[in-house]
Amino acid sequence: MSFRIQPAAPARPNRCQLFGPASNTKLFEKMAASAADVINIDLEDSVAPTDKDMARANAIKAINEVDWNTKTLSVRINGLDTPYWYRDVVDLLEQAGDRLDQIMIPKVGCAEDIYAVDALVTAIERAKGRKKPIAFEVIIESAAGIAHVEAIAAASPRLQAMSLGAADFAASMGMQTTGIGGTQENYYMIHEGQKHWSDPWHWAQTAIVAACRTHGVLPVDGPFGDFSDDEGFIAQARRSATLGMVGKWAIHPKQIALANQVFTPSDEAVTEAREILTAMEEAKAKGEGATVYKGRLVDIASIKQAEVIVKQAEMIAKG
Repeated sequence: MSFRIQPAAPARPNRCQLFGPASNTKLFEKMAASAADVINIDLEDSVAPTDKDMARANAIKAINEVDWNTKTLSVRINGLDTPYWYRDVVDLLEQAGDRLDQIMIPKVGCAEDIYAVDALVTAIERAKGRKKPIAFEVIIESAAGIAHVEAIAAASPRLQAMSLGAADFAASMGMQTTGIGGTQENYYMIHEGQKHWSDPWHWAQTAIVAACRTHGVLPVDGPFGDFSDDEGFIAQARRSATLGMVGKWAIHPKQIALANQVFTPSDEAVTEAREILTAMEEAKAKGEGATVYKGRLVDIASIKQAEVIVKQAEMIAKG
């Protein structure tokens, strides 16, 4: 292992990130009362160009007036290729109070994109004397973004999370699909005359997880477009969790419970993890570096795996 220690990601619940357009004020109270860990008030794709100014004002009012409890409160600004993003940042930081935790930056293609937003945010924080630094989350949703994913992950100490935006990513890559996440009908292999579907998002997710874990950032899976397909959502969420992602977006309220279900360690998993830690403590007391647990070998690497599960469960329990 490298002598450079892999930094820990931020210790915050991030099982589900719920999105809602800032143009629809009726949603704010419902979002605040939901079981989502992270709330993303959206100024970008879900808001029409003619509604941008109104939506920004709605978001600021909601940040200042709605009781968001202990949720991570985030606003997705408009992309850096639009004329809206700078006003999003300026108005949010100058007019919204300290309850705002995070800015989500969409369609990030390189580390310089993060630098540009960071410079503006830092200047406003200093000018206004904001006491709580604003965190960043970025969305990887282009060929450039995935090509530069590690540089992006290392771009700013403000960066706490990184998500995969499947729809724009697919468009940027020229993928022949209109689906947002999930199984793609034409992405299959033939074995003994039978179709076997694989996961076209797997490699991008793995690249994001590796970059995030290298630089202490939370890796998050993005949207699953068909909110009528619970089984499909759960299947993709489980794959993401297995790869090391900590949560998933919800673009419909019914997806919140599904995400929380998948990304909350089960009682059985937590019990097993604690038992593995106990077994390894007993082995170390005997001067042994490994032991047998339920018929399988466990060693120092097993301790690290078990600690991830236990720490996650404890963090979620604290709320």
